[in-house]
Amino acid sequence: MKISGFTMVRNAGKYYFPIKESIQSVLPIVDEFIVALGNNDPDDNTRSLIESINSEKIKIIDRTWSEKDFIDGKIFADETTFAFNNCSGDWCIYLQADEVIHEKDLPLIKKACTENLNKKNIDGFLFNYYHFFGDYEHYLPFHGWYKNEIRIIRNTEGIYSYKDAQSFRKGQNQKLNILPIDAHIYHYGWVRPPEIMQSKKKEQDSMHHGKEKIQKEYQTKPEHFDYGALGKIPVFNKSHPKVMDDFREKIYWTGELNYTKKSLLDRDKMKHEKFRYRLLTLLENIFNGGRDFMGYSNWEKVRK
Repeated sequence: MKISGFTMVRNAGKYYFPIKESIQSVLPIVDEFIVALGNNDPDDNTRSLIESINSEKIKIIDRTWSEKDFIDGKIFADETTFAFNNCSGDWCIYLQADEVIHEKDLPLIKKACTENLNKKNIDGFLFNYYHFFGDYEHYLPFHGWYKNEIRIIRNTEGIYSYKDAQSFRKGQNQKLNILPIDAHIYHYGWVRPPEIMQSKKKEQDSMHHGKEKIQKEYQTKPEHFDYGALGKIPVFNKSHPKVMDDFREKIYWTGELNYTKKSLLDRDKMKHEKFRYRLLTLLENIFNGGRDFMGYSNWEKVRK
């Protein structure tokens, strides 16, 4: 059995993605790691970050991102599918540049891949999620923040990245048949210095709605992202992946964060800040074991 890892990325250093740590987190169990590396800005060091890992398993493929694909996140899906199509493993682990896997989950992941290698009815595996917000001590177990996603897929013709690369489908828009496993993705996409968070949001919004429209829209927005009242967000009391130790120590913006329960936001409320979502979360925790009543589901679960 052979396992591939893959990702697509551009400007990871500039926008504070833990791309090096992301790749390192799965290197112990993959035979290769494919990186579709976009044409980075001159002030970005993504290539050197990846090369500093110094692993023969890593294969970087240079890519050019076209602005004509900067609508609805199409470029993300196209580049993810490209990276996947260059994998040679039986199973392929997909990590976005801000996603990391804990070392404690690696044996479980490899075991699942081994045991299900010949079960052709299983297209992939579903992971649980921790979404961190503001700093590394607060996370978002709220309705509206996806709690699961497909992050391992079988290397089968016809599977492709779906929409803006959040998930996968096959054939003519068919959902994959997946098996849930008790492993987590540690998502650090909302842990950045406030000024970089705002710049990254602007960049990402441009990829979905067009550069010209977003440039005009952000002219009236503040230069720093407002994380809001972190005192209303649960504290994460478990361990982080060890590969994130040095990266987490670099945090320097805690003095800019609001750790109280009160906030006058300079932006629209996010889902976890809205009363209806918080109420739904409370009811789900009481009556449904924390599972969403009407949650996002882009898969068909396979019974063991």
